[in-house]
Amino acid sequence: MRILASAPTRIDLAGGTIDIWPLYLFHPGAQTLNAAISLRAAARLEPLGGPGVELVSEDTGRQTRADNLAGLRGDTSLPLLAHLATAFGRGGFRLTTLGKSPAGAGIAGSSALAVAVAGALARWTRHPGDAEALLDIAMNAECQTIAVPTGLQDYRPAMYGGVAALELGVGGLRRVPLDLDPRELESRIVLAYTGAPRNSGTNNWEITKRHIDGDRHVFDCFERIRDTAASMREALTRGDWPAVARHLRTEWDNRKRLAPGVTTPAIDDLIARAEAAGAEAAKVCGAGGGGCLFCLADPSRVAEVRAALATGGARLLDFHIETEGLVVQDADAR
Repeated sequence: MRILASAPTRIDLAGGTIDIWPLYLFHPGAQTLNAAISLRAAARLEPLGGPGVELVSEDTGRQTRADNLAGLRGDTSLPLLAHLATAFGRGGFRLTTLGKSPAGAGIAGSSALAVAVAGALARWTRHPGDAEALLDIAMNAECQTIAVPTGLQDYRPAMYGGVAALELGVGGLRRVPLDLDPRELESRIVLAYTGAPRNSGTNNWEITKRHIDGDRHVFDCFERIRDTAASMREALTRGDWPAVARHLRTEWDNRKRLAPGVTTPAIDDLIARAEAAGAEAAKVCGAGGGGCLFCLADPSRVAEVRAALATGGARLLDFHIETEGLVVQDADAR
């Protein structure tokens, strides 16, 4: 039996980082807004026979092999895959993965990969858990890998697709699909890779520690980020694109205040080029410091914004908003 699985990455529109436990508990009404995109992470699982395990990452060119699952413990060559494989407790397979997003892009490529791999391994082991149980495994395995807490939002676009809000509070989380035309949003976004990867675990953990230690500046930034996410959600659902752009600018202004490394001279230059070409707002995806940025522009100005970013040295990424989340198929049955 061969199993194929894939899951989409995402663009975080507003409210990021506040989804890291326990930050959202200190900001009642916290929510994140995100859109799944078609730069998917894929996993292929094939039986080997016997208890051995082979892990292969095609995009990084790394691979590892162990005689059994116990031999993967402490593996440092492909730690995320090793943590996920041991979590499901059954060997005897070769797992091959491929991600379409650039390394360190800030669009949750590792989270999408974790969800795709979890989906494949759940089919392989006949795991009885539902979607949320698989998301817990994916999140916990990634936390083990990066050795700092992860946020909650990145796994839901990978599992469910679409454009949604994730409401966060004492009672847990609630995913709410947003009532909008995804093609309309898609037609206004330009997505580009800055050329510099970033380490979200480090950036977000430093911000989290400062918040927990009582840094009032960070607390106030998150208050404004929370309020901006709520305002953007309303604007998105009524199709008020000038207001969406205004809230996106406010989100980015407050996000830059969280830590000195969130933006860089190179990022500032690319955003300035995009705005000069007609972009109404822009922000970096994820924790910042590099990776991808996305710009919001009227559809009539998108081509000019794309050209300006390319001239500035950014790598344009073609995508569409993905309405389908995790897909798992038995390849031999197709």
